[in-house]
Amino acid sequence: MDFIDQLKQFSQRIDSLKDTVQTEEATKTALIMPFFSMLGYDVFNPQEFVPEYVADVGIKKGEKVDYAIIKDGKPVILIECKAISEKLERHDSQLFRYFGTSDAKFAILTNGQYYRFYTDLDNPNRMDTDPFLTINMLDIRENQVPELKKFSKSVFDVDSIFSTASDLKYLQEFKRNFAEQLENPSDEFVRFFLQGCYSGQKTQNVIEKFRPVLKKALNDAVSEMMNDKIKSALGGSGGSVSAPEQKPVEEKAQEEPREEKKTSNIVTTEEELEAYFIVKNMLGDIVSVRDITYKDTESYINILYKANTRKWICRLKLSAHQKTLIIPDENKNETKYTLEDVYDLHQYKNQLIEVLTRYI
Repeated sequence: MDFIDQLKQFSQRIDSLKDTVQTEEATKTALIMPFFSMLGYDVFNPQEFVPEYVADVGIKKGEKVDYAIIKDGKPVILIECKAISEKLERHDSQLFRYFGTSDAKFAILTNGQYYRFYTDLDNPNRMDTDPFLTINMLDIRENQVPELKKFSKSVFDVDSIFSTASDLKYLQEFKRNFAEQLENPSDEFVRFFLQGCYSGQKTQNVIEKFRPVLKKALNDAVSEMMNDKIKSALGGSGGSVSAPEQKPVEEKAQEEPREEKKTSNIVTTEEELEAYFIVKNMLGDIVSVRDITYKDTESYINILYKANTRKWICRLKLSAHQKTLIIPDENKNETKYTLEDVYDLHQYKNQLIEVLTRYI
C-alpha cells in the first residue's frame, strides 16, 4: 500500500475514533502509537521507541517527555502527547523545556489529530517557538505528504529534514507576508509595482492614490487563478470567486452620488473555499463531487446539491470571531453549530449525509 493510501486509511481511523477517545492515555493508545507504527517504528521496542523518556530540566530531575525515538543510542525525536480534545497552543512551552536538555533535533507536539513539528532553526539547541510543519490528520494537504514521509523510519535523515524545515519555515512566512500585502499593501510593495508602469515621482500622495488600485489588482489576480483551478477541478461547473468591484481611483472624484452604481460586496474567502472542499470530499462517496456546488452571499456561503438553492445542504458563516455551521432539518428548520475552525466540519458528516440523501 502506498504511503498516501496509508494516510487516507489512518485518517478514516481517526475520524471514526475521535469522539470516543476521551483521555490522554486513550489518545496515545488508539491514535498516536498507531501513527508512529504506520511510520515504521516498533512502538513496543524500548530501544527504539521509549515511553516516559527522562529529560531533566535544570534543577528539576526526573522530568519526562511522553516518548522519544532513539537512533544509534541517542534520541532524535521527542514526542509530547495530549488528549485529542485539548488544544495544542498552550502546551508547546513544556516541550520547549525538554528540547534543550537532549540531543534530539526534532520535537513533535500532538493530540492525535494535529501534529506540530519543531526544530532549532533560529538558535542551535533551542526549540523554535513556531512549528515548521503542522498537519491535520483529518485534512492532509497533498504537499504535506512527502514532508511527513521523511519522518518514516526507513528514510529518516536528520540533515535532509532539517534542510526541508528551513524551506518550510520561510514558505509559511512568505505566505503570511503575501496575505498581509493582499489586505494592506505596504508603501514598499506599492513602489515595487509602480516601478515598471509609472514614470512620475513616487511621492506619498502617489503611493496612497495607487494603494487601493494595487490591492484590487492583486485580489482580482488571485480570484481569477482560483476560479481557473475550481473550474478545472469541477469540469467547468460550480461557483466562482469574486473580488469586490471598485471604480478606478481617477474616476471617483468625477462621479455624481446619484449616479453611483452599487457594487457587489460578495468575496469568497479562502476559508470558505476550504470549507466547501471539505464538505464536497465528505459527500463524494454518496453522489458525484460535480453535484456538490456552492453559492456565496454577503453573509454566508451556501453549499448546494446540483446548484439548486432549494436543495441546500448547509450554510457556513465564517468570520474571524465566530464560525457557524447551519444544517436544515426535513422541514428546512435551521440547526446551528459553533465551529472552532473549518476542520470541525468532519464532526457533522453524518448530519450532512442525512440532508443530502433527502434530495437524491
